[in-house]
Amino acid sequence: MLIFKLKVSKPQCNDLLEELKRAQRSGDLRWVNRILAILALAEEETVEKVAKMLRVSDEAVRQWIKRFLVGGVIGLRSKKSPGRPSKLTKKQKRELADVIEAGPAAAGFVGNCWRSPMIQHLIYERFRVFYSVHYISQLLKNMGFSYQKARFVSDHLDEAARKQWLDEKWQAILAEGKQKQALLLFGDEASFPHWGSLSYTWARKGQQPTIKTSGKRKGYKVLGLIDYFTGRFFYKCQEERFNSETYMTYLSEVLAQTKQHIVLIQDGARYHTSKAMKAFFEQHKERLTVYQLPSYSPDYNPIEKLWKKIKEKGTHLHHFPTFDDLKNKVQ
Repeated sequence: MLIFKLKVSKPQCNDLLEELKRAQRSGDLRWVNRILAILALAEEETVEKVAKMLRVSDEAVRQWIKRFLVGGVIGLRSKKSPGRPSKLTKKQKRELADVIEAGPAAAGFVGNCWRSPMIQHLIYERFRVFYSVHYISQLLKNMGFSYQKARFVSDHLDEAARKQWLDEKWQAILAEGKQKQALLLFGDEASFPHWGSLSYTWARKGQQPTIKTSGKRKGYKVLGLIDYFTGRFFYKCQEERFNSETYMTYLSEVLAQTKQHIVLIQDGARYHTSKAMKAFFEQHKERLTVYQLPSYSPDYNPIEKLWKKIKEKGTHLHHFPTFDDLKNKVQ
């Protein structure tokens, strides 16, 4: 097999990446594929492998190489195509609507709530039409769908108790942390579900969706502690459920990573306050002081902002075909 090696300079590579962003925004699949091919060849992939990956012929890839060698990055741009327009026909839209109404699970996806990247993937796999993920919402609105969310509101909030904790208890905890030169660690756990959570999904306007539970739930879980004074972050990823045993193991590992006294602030999750955990805290009281946040007060825990950013920047508007894809992204 003849191996073709395409050398691309760093400035050219940067230009290609910028061009790729423009191509993705335009929704032009041919343009996107040409750029991806050149980037892959620059990483010493073979013409045959690139062609197979992009589902095109070897000759098509060779023509793209010629365009790049002659015209550079600009030479990869699309000219007016006489082929199939990159949009759905009325019949295809009706078929797409039926698939969406049947739900993601019926279409072979993990989870029961539609996300724009999932529908983008569905349209390309089923109709070979590529839309920018940012256009999907407009497309679905034009088809009579709206983005809806099931929402729960707790009626157990005690604002007076929250204010008292913030004005009195927190000030005492803060003073203790400074006096002991301790790590003042706010703790919490986050779960990144592969199946999707009960939130927004696409459905017909005026028809609130109902989601069936299958009992098959798999998520990637992270235990975290963040220091109020420095922002130092301790974390552990796992696939197992959160319980007293995993929480105890995690705290033991954190204690082994520092010689400082630890002031731990945690919420009232059952495995945080179990009999086993109380015994663990008593055993390590010389190095570990534990306080509870007021009930229903995640806004008092700075680590919640970290979880929010991870979800916003890392997992929101992303479709993960496999569980390992999700794990790698979270890590």
